[in-house]
Amino acid sequence: MRIAIVGVGSIGGILLGSLADSEADLIAVARGNNAAVLSEMGLVLHTPEGSIEVVPPERYITVDSTVQISEQIRGTCDVAIVCGKTVDTPLLSQIAEEILSNDGVALTIQNGLGNAEALAHRIGRERVLVGSITHGAMRRSEGEVEWVGRGSIIFGGMGEVIPNQVESLVDYFNEVNLNAMWVEDYQRIVWRKLLLNVAINPICAIAGVRNGALLEINSLWLQSVQAMREAAIVARAAGIDLGDIDIEDYLRKVVIATAENRCSMLQDIMAGRPTEIDSLCGAVVLNGEAQGVPTPFNAMLHGLVKGIEKSPEFG
Repeated sequence: MRIAIVGVGSIGGILLGSLADSEADLIAVARGNNAAVLSEMGLVLHTPEGSIEVVPPERYITVDSTVQISEQIRGTCDVAIVCGKTVDTPLLSQIAEEILSNDGVALTIQNGLGNAEALAHRIGRERVLVGSITHGAMRRSEGEVEWVGRGSIIFGGMGEVIPNQVESLVDYFNEVNLNAMWVEDYQRIVWRKLLLNVAINPICAIAGVRNGALLEINSLWLQSVQAMREAAIVARAAGIDLGDIDIEDYLRKVVIATAENRCSMLQDIMAGRPTEIDSLCGAVVLNGEAQGVPTPFNAMLHGLVKGIEKSPEFG
């Protein structure tokens, strides 16, 4: 099976490094300098157990997302795992469409709402898988990723028929201890992940703290729970079955498991990059308006993070 990691950042680095231990044929899609480092030097992966693994560049084919896809890669991939930022989804969807074979499938494990729909617009709902990943990661530098904590991958399909590649993909993931599982209700996956993201990302980004601080500072914890509950009300009003979920217990388990992690939004703020706040708290606000559900807390978090993004312009 040829598997492409589309967007080799922190999470993409974990997948690339792990799958390098399998028999999968790998494609690493990255941008600019990161692509150059991956192509010339390989990937450096710091594992949760403290070891340092180096994946040589010969183990995968590097594709620079800023240049045209070569004919040797175009239409050859069985699976494209889309890991990049929501702001890059239009480009990543185009790349996935170009590199996938006619019956190839795309798995999005991105944050926020709308990514799966963008992929479906390109390749069709029956070829889109939607997932959530709880492995924690931080990118130390170009081509170097720290795997902060082990978690799991759960994913389901947008279409009614399960694609042929699913069983093999689950096997590949579990062969390298990524703890993967197929589920039937992809909407539950998307919204449960969204609940966690609105609870953790904006609070930690605004406060400038690692995830574990949410449990150490009670006022931050209360804000996280409030954002999560508000999003859950919107989801249920939209007819989403969240299942039997205890909001605080669910959040607590994830925060404990990722206590040492700097969330992706905090990493973006620190690096001066645009965040994914529009597809997280912004999406909760828009869906709340559509359902007639007030979302003042998510609206406030959305405004504060947008303000931080713009702060260099007014400093």
